[in-house]
Amino acid sequence: MKLIGSLTSPFSRKVRIVLAEKKIEVDFALESPWVPGNRVAELNPLGKIPALVLDDETVLFDSRVIVEYLDNVTPNNKLMPAPNRERTEVKRWEALADGVADAAALIFLERKRPARAQDANWIARQEEKITRGLAFLSEQLGEDAFCMGTHFSLADITTGCTLGYLAFRFPEIDWREQHPNLGRLYDKLMQRPSFAETVPRE
Repeated sequence: MKLIGSLTSPFSRKVRIVLAEKKIEVDFALESPWVPGNRVAELNPLGKIPALVLDDETVLFDSRVIVEYLDNVTPNNKLMPAPNRERTEVKRWEALADGVADAAALIFLERKRPARAQDANWIARQEEKITRGLAFLSEQLGEDAFCMGTHFSLADITTGCTLGYLAFRFPEIDWREQHPNLGRLYDKLMQRPSFAETVPRE
């Protein structure tokens, strides 16, 4: 299998962490949809990363689809429970954390436009999503050790990737001060090799 992604995307990082936790080896090809001449759109019609090329040349895209597939490739270190209410809860964490990361990525891209072309109101709406999303994640986590209580899961991976992306691209957002429990969670996750070895970098 081959993973197409970047070293900065929180969605690519999510897949890379799942691969590491599941001990699945794949080839990793760096591709950015923003670099001229990239092949991303040839693999994913939406022109987004990550994309996973399977051995039979089938291409999976959207990180949620990819990680669900990978979690079923091997029974080792299951990151999602069997279909039940708990699985739905893990997917809810994933949807919210992904949504916060998506809002942040949209702001980052908007700010790369000329200042006069940027839409301040649109940026503000994305910032509100981040603020509300972080508050909800913090409220749901409470004083638990992990997002799902006592055990590590995909919910932690997705939340951790979002927090890591904010720390990387938006150091001015002081989410550690506002939500100390999220800071404690991220510090704990960073002790895992899968997180430490995938810290976002240019």
